[in-house]
Amino acid sequence: MPKIRLTHIVTPLVAVGAVVATYFVSASMLDRPIRSIEINGPFQRVTALQIEEAISDQLEDGFVSADLAGIQQSIVALPWIDQATVARRWPSRLRITVTEQVPAAIWGERGLLNVRGELFVTDARHIPAELPRLSGPENRSDEVAKRYLAVRDRLIPVGLDVRRVSLDPRGAWDMTLHNGVEVRLGKRDVDERTDLFLDIVADIITGRAAEIEYVDMRYSNGFTIGWNNGSRTPVDDPEEEMEEMLALRGSN
Repeated sequence: MPKIRLTHIVTPLVAVGAVVATYFVSASMLDRPIRSIEINGPFQRVTALQIEEAISDQLEDGFVSADLAGIQQSIVALPWIDQATVARRWPSRLRITVTEQVPAAIWGERGLLNVRGELFVTDARHIPAELPRLSGPENRSDEVAKRYLAVRDRLIPVGLDVRRVSLDPRGAWDMTLHNGVEVRLGKRDVDERTDLFLDIVADIITGRAAEIEYVDMRYSNGFTIGWNNGSRTPVDDPEEEMEEMLALRGSN
């Protein structure tokens, strides 16, 4: 059995120990107190003082030992904060940059959804009146928001917008456009009915919104337009009958 000299083992261990000791000594010397923090952001809903108060305990750690990820999480946990970055700036300063949430819709009575459809405030004190209203079961806010955003993206290019989207407890969908036209989608085949509305009916509404009260998409092979004068126009085959229907309405 070959012999291994003890010095061949001890010498590398001593070298490693020396490197580790040097690292910790250097880190200890560099780990001076955090002397200042720089906070950058729009500060429309959150103040720099609120951010500083939220991380005050974590600022007691040293410049090197400070948990930047933990500080970032504490900042993002604040209401109205969307994102935050935290970085060290030599010799003893932390630089913090924040972005605030942008409300895109009202959820229920006092909730607010951001541009990604995420519920970030459940009881807002100030509700912007110009925002659309979305409603539905509490655990389906993401689903309602995604449908709103998808529909709106396709309506804006044709000059329309969505004012309200609701999902009732039975699972039935209903929308109201900015011009007051109600769109009834129902519970079944909602994606297909939505596509039919966007592909065919939206163009009709663009030119005749003042005459239309509602559009009922709850049919297996078409839809019905309810006019403000009380009449109804069923369309069983949208592609074949659309021109005839419009000609008929134009002659009245």
